[in-house]
Amino acid sequence: MPSNRREQFSTHDVLNQPTPLENYNAYTSDAALRQALKQEGGGWADDPLSTYGALAGGEMIALGFAANENRPRLKPVDRFGHRIDQVEFHPAYHHLMKLGVKHGVPNFAWRHEDRAGAHVARAAMMYLHAQPDQGTCCPLTMTYASVPVLRQHPAIAAQWLPKIFSAEYDPRFIPAAEKTGVTLGMGMTEKQGGSDVRANTTRAHAVAAEGPGEWYELVGHKWFFSAPMCDAFLVLAQSARGLSCFLLPRFSPDGGLNAIRIQRLKDKLGDWSNASSEVEFHGALAQMIGEEGRGVATILDMVALTRQDCMIGSSGVMRQALVQAIHHTRQRKAFGKLLVEQPLMQNVLADLVIESEAAMALTLRVAHAIDRSPHDASEAAFARIATAIGKYWVCKRCPPFVNEAQECLGGAGYVEESILPRLYRQAPLNSIWEGSGNIQCLDVLRALSREPETHEALFGEFAGVKGESVLLDCAIAEIAKDLSDLEQIEARSRGIVERMAICLQAAVLLKADDAVVAGEFCRTRLGDEVGRMFGSGRVEGAKEIVEGAFLQ
Repeated sequence: MPSNRREQFSTHDVLNQPTPLENYNAYTSDAALRQALKQEGGGWADDPLSTYGALAGGEMIALGFAANENRPRLKPVDRFGHRIDQVEFHPAYHHLMKLGVKHGVPNFAWRHEDRAGAHVARAAMMYLHAQPDQGTCCPLTMTYASVPVLRQHPAIAAQWLPKIFSAEYDPRFIPAAEKTGVTLGMGMTEKQGGSDVRANTTRAHAVAAEGPGEWYELVGHKWFFSAPMCDAFLVLAQSARGLSCFLLPRFSPDGGLNAIRIQRLKDKLGDWSNASSEVEFHGALAQMIGEEGRGVATILDMVALTRQDCMIGSSGVMRQALVQAIHHTRQRKAFGKLLVEQPLMQNVLADLVIESEAAMALTLRVAHAIDRSPHDASEAAFARIATAIGKYWVCKRCPPFVNEAQECLGGAGYVEESILPRLYRQAPLNSIWEGSGNIQCLDVLRALSREPETHEALFGEFAGVKGESVLLDCAIAEIAKDLSDLEQIEARSRGIVERMAICLQAAVLLKADDAVVAGEFCRTRLGDEVGRMFGSGRVEGAKEIVEGAFLQ
């Protein structure tokens, strides 16, 4: 008989439960990231990345949970009925933003652009930030990506760039001129057009003089207006000579609230810490940037960098899902052994490691090309084509990857108390944002046909590893054959771009020091072991691959 009532009503002891994954360094525990950083020229940033890695695997995890459990709220009017159009955030969100800005997620590359590899180091910083929270990535990305567009007008750049480059996050809702630091957002899509921005109907009416740098009144709407709490936005609107690009501040030049009316916040799939919105412009004041009628060409400088960050974000989500799966299976037992020791689980985990490291390696290779673009025409052409290829494939692979990682945790990976459900909701975002899969594939075909230097850069990258893998050499030959056959090429483009992406990943991995991962990537993605599901192809050396993936 039980000796006391507590024992009498005790149903079980809590056993065989892993500890939470916390207080680890997301940078120093990632040997593949450190190797890729060094390979692509950003190794000099090892110290700041190690510092941020400790935050990303430490206090930022709890902040990410708090920011997503307390969603932003729209306050269209104050208690007296005055229009204010503000968005309120939980303090955890502001803390995440503060850490991101302080350590350079939106501006590390610009602060250090005199050093080779600055964009590579900044990509690694973003990769770390995307692991504990994804919602804050949106304004940080757009702020980073806005710089090339703002630089098209020196007077505007002189006004805004010093505050974009600031290490101070200033959340106050006041004119930008009074702030210590600013963030920028973006508004391109409208209800009737979506990706077809040339169908935009928002009108821009000149206040006085016309042309770049002059003020216009915008009348219209935006269906997706990202991060409405930012200090200014790059938007597209129809002026007298066609679709043009404008810088739209939250406050007008006289210090009053600009006529941006937030209609609602989007109830969207994905993270809940960020705010996306629908807005109307009721004569909102904005300055034209770039040549009038060339708005798409102007804003593409921003889009190229945001597409890079889609790759980084997806790679970061995959990495977080992977380390959660490895951490769980190292402690959880089933059928008499740790899950990580079970042959089939080991094979699945190794396949996920290979996929994650390939995604990250290609992402940093693209960052290297972006870094070199101002000085190297070949690298600029490679950045142009590889961004579209990588954006398509890396972002497409994220949802099934996260789902497989959830299965490694079983039912625990389906409960909101773990981070996996949030990662799974977030996983489809980057394949949709900044041009869906079809848009990316068509962009690849367009670049290859209209910009021959991109074809040369792509196959030049392949030539650098010729003879390293028979499987890769054969796959590259098949790509060349596919491109020479123009019949139904648009309908076939997804398959072509997929093979390009896998071959690029293989090429990047073959240049790294990890021959095991590179060899297994080629064999399981290009050879007879190709499977439709993660883990369906046998991975040789699976135990060693998993052990080296997450160093705790």
